[in-house]
Amino acid sequence: MNLHIDKASLERIGIPIPEHSKLPDLVIYDESKNWLYLIEAVTSHGPMTPKRIVEKEVFLKACKAGKVCASAFPDLTELKRHTNEIAWDTEVWIMELPEHMIHFNGDFWGRDEDRVDRLASAFWLCLHYLWI
Repeated sequence: MNLHIDKASLERIGIPIPEHSKLPDLVIYDESKNWLYLIEAVTSHGPMTPKRIVEKEVFLKACKAGKVCASAFPDLTELKRHTNEIAWDTEVWIMELPEHMIHFNGDFWGRDEDRVDRLASAFWLCLHYLWI
């Protein structure tokens, strides 16, 4: 697996580079909405926990984009193993059900079905290789 970091883009939106270990498995920036999607593949470091959310807030304090934190799971069995660790107000995506997203409390990003479909597709394309 190769690590790809677009340093120029990350620096432009206020994300420091030296601590790459603080970055989640996948970072997607939606410039049109100024949203930063921070996605953890559960099989690498576990789900987005309350502790990880606080760490990411500190690490990304200079980034003014809205943050959307998500955990990606290969299947429902893996999700069930981690449900008690998942932070509130985060998203969950399951590879075996790629067309669905689960929101843990609070307000959902919205009902723009195209955006949800695009995000689910992005999850699938970027994370599929992690479990193959």
